[in-house]
Amino acid sequence: MPGRVSAAVTALVAVLALGAVTPAEAAPPAPRPPAADRWADRWTDQPHGFASLAGGTTGGRGGKVVTVRTQADLARYAGAAEPYVIRVSGAIDVEPFGSSITVASDKTIVGVGTTGEIVHGELQLKPGTHNVIIRNLTIRDSYVEGDWDGKTNDFDGIQMDSVHHVWIDHNRFTHLGDGLLDIRKDSQYVTVSHNRFDNHNKAFGIGWTDNVTTQITIDHNWFSGTKQRNPSADNCAYAHLYNNYLSGQVADGDPVWSYGNWARGRTRMVIENSYYEGVQHPHQADATAELVERGSILKGTTGRHDEWGAAFDPRAFYAYRLDPAAAVPALVTRFSGPQKNIGTDTVLDVPAAYPTVQGAVDAVPAGNDGRVTIRIAPGTYREKVRVPADRPRITFQGTGRNRADTVIVYDTPNEYGGSSGSATVLIAASDVTARNLTFVNDFDEAAVELKGEQALAMKTTGDRIVFENTAFKGNQDTLMTDSPRLDAISRVYVRDSYIEGDVDFIYGRATTVIERSLIRALSRGSATNNGYVTAASTWKENPYGFLITRSRVVSDAPAGSFHLGRPWHPGGNPDAVGQVLFRETELPAAIKSSPWTDMGGYSWRDARFSEYRTYGPGAAVTADRPQMSDTDAARHEVADYLVGRDGWAPHRH
Repeated sequence: MPGRVSAAVTALVAVLALGAVTPAEAAPPAPRPPAADRWADRWTDQPHGFASLAGGTTGGRGGKVVTVRTQADLARYAGAAEPYVIRVSGAIDVEPFGSSITVASDKTIVGVGTTGEIVHGELQLKPGTHNVIIRNLTIRDSYVEGDWDGKTNDFDGIQMDSVHHVWIDHNRFTHLGDGLLDIRKDSQYVTVSHNRFDNHNKAFGIGWTDNVTTQITIDHNWFSGTKQRNPSADNCAYAHLYNNYLSGQVADGDPVWSYGNWARGRTRMVIENSYYEGVQHPHQADATAELVERGSILKGTTGRHDEWGAAFDPRAFYAYRLDPAAAVPALVTRFSGPQKNIGTDTVLDVPAAYPTVQGAVDAVPAGNDGRVTIRIAPGTYREKVRVPADRPRITFQGTGRNRADTVIVYDTPNEYGGSSGSATVLIAASDVTARNLTFVNDFDEAAVELKGEQALAMKTTGDRIVFENTAFKGNQDTLMTDSPRLDAISRVYVRDSYIEGDVDFIYGRATTVIERSLIRALSRGSATNNGYVTAASTWKENPYGFLITRSRVVSDAPAGSFHLGRPWHPGGNPDAVGQVLFRETELPAAIKSSPWTDMGGYSWRDARFSEYRTYGPGAAVTADRPQMSDTDAARHEVADYLVGRDGWAPHRH
């Protein structure tokens, strides 16, 4: 049997290691296997347990995102009156030694990967503080040599008095001055999960009150090399402990004050599926307390194993999932403490935290050095969105079942502000991704007579832009992929998407790949000329303009009434020499037999227009349809267009 248990744990851990996609980056919600759920739950940015009740704990949601690297900046933002999401990057050495940094209400403090550390100091939540999330930090080394019992200096890791709605998650507390974590004086609605407590005497205390008010959830924590308070819970109304791992307890021969979990005073405590290894007094209770234990594994334990009273039923308060006790050592040692994939991706929710998409963009810090995912709930957002050049690394993620569920729309024409002013969404930043969204400019060109009727749904000028499962809807100039200047090369990758329009509705000078997508050429009611799919203005020194590959062009326009494109020379600049390749793409009957045409006095024959293995009723090989050779086609694959000097390869992901 022991061999079977070991094999089962190994298999479970192996399964949990698969599928490394964070919730922020995952596909729209769909049923998943239980093992995948168990893995994903360890990275969720939503608190569980008691911290999720009575309105929940949201931390700095709705506030700006900042990255701090100094004590001064951490103190400034942590103590501010307004909400903040504070990313701690690198080790912050607190001075004077052992001093406190005050954390005010409505804050999220999260370490960036495994880099965020608070050294020689503590975080303090004063009475009345509420709605705080502290995640993924290492708090260490405020121990005063010789003061093992912490009697001379009150240097805790985190200390809180009379607070409510706090989530302490995925931190490591080690080698501090007094308590690693002290939750005191009637604090309520607290969850402590996936933390490591080690190399210390008094690890984790709860109470310092005669009132029986505290509600606390403690799960998936690892206590190792600690002596007492693992935790001690004094006068807790409800203390729910599950799937914790206690190991390597300090063995100093003390028969009384070395212990695991202690229900003190009138505490009601429930312990489930935990694992105690080599622990003295693994779980004990005062005569006035109630302690229910079920499903735990005790290995080499001694002393008190108290169980009496009914305590309470945690499921009467919230739903939760228990891991098997036998799996706890492997799971907790792996998943507790700071994790490299937490804090690197900040998630902003629209409209739950930010009422508009632009509001979420505005919350991203200038010079942003971490991925920010803006999750947009299903709905129609009538607004313009501007992503400035100094706001890189943003992902826009629609959370509906399909891209039509989440729409960003506006109705400005070119007459009012040019291409940038008309665009519903303008992305000037680099490294921006959009998924599962629809972008629309619904200006009605038939109803309004203007000189500039172009109306963009999307304009990009940044580099390394990805659109996946997106739709772009408009008429003239629907999608413009551009660059900051003619001789600057920006790259855009569009996959599994939909683009519609009539005149020049895919245009610009950026190197752009459109793959596995549907392009709809709209009819303007003409029998002879309904429009142009592309209008490229590629810099003459750039061999790669537009590649439309493995896609499908459809149209309800009359046969022979649509062009594949024309050469655009903005301002008559002769150095803009368009390059367009339709490759392995289906063409409809609406495409003209001579599909390329002149523009602004520039001949299409001087541009770089070609086809390669196009097919369908609109495909043909004629003198007016340049065909790329097999040799040249080998140099015009998706990778050739996107690779640049940095090896960018989004098509491989």
